[in-house]
Amino acid sequence: MSTIPRIYMAGPDVFQRDYAQHKARIKQWCAELGLAALCPGDDEVTGASKPEISRGIFDINMALIESADYVVANVCNFRGHEPDSGTVFEIGYAVGRGKKVWCYNTPEADLLAQVPQAEPGYCRDGMLIEDFGLPRNLMLAHACELVRGDLRACLALVARWHATPR
Repeated sequence: MSTIPRIYMAGPDVFQRDYAQHKARIKQWCAELGLAALCPGDDEVTGASKPEISRGIFDINMALIESADYVVANVCNFRGHEPDSGTVFEIGYAVGRGKKVWCYNTPEADLLAQVPQAEPGYCRDGMLIEDFGLPRNLMLAHACELVRGDLRACLALVARWHATPR
C-alpha cells in the first residue's frame, strides 16, 4: 500500500454538469485528509468513434481501481431507487480484488420504505422488495461500509480507518 492512500472515487458524480469543479473539491478534501483522489476523467480519453472512446474510459477506470488502495462510492439513488449500475460494477470489482470499499449517500430508510409499492412488499413491477432492514441491497450492505452521510464524512472515516493500526 502506498504511503498516501489512493482512493478511487466511484459514483454518478461524473454526470454532473459541474463535474470539473466537483472533482477539484474532491481532490482538495482528500488532500486535506492525507488521501489522494483518483477520479474518473483524470486521464484524457481519445478515439475516433464512440465505441473506442467508451472502451478507453472503461480501461482507464479499471486501471485506476487496480491502482487504488480503497474505493469510495456514491450510492445515491440514480435515475430511480437504486445506485448507478456502473458504480455498482466498480464496487463489485473492487471487492473482488480485495479492496475495502466505503459507500456514502446511503439512504436513512430501509429498502421497503424507499421503494413505492403496488401491494405490500412488492414494487410496481411486481417484484419482491428485500425486507432485511437494510438501506441498500444485501450484497452491497455486507460487502461495503455503508456511510449515512455525505462525501466529506465518508472521507474522514476512510482517513481515520487508514490511520488505525491493525
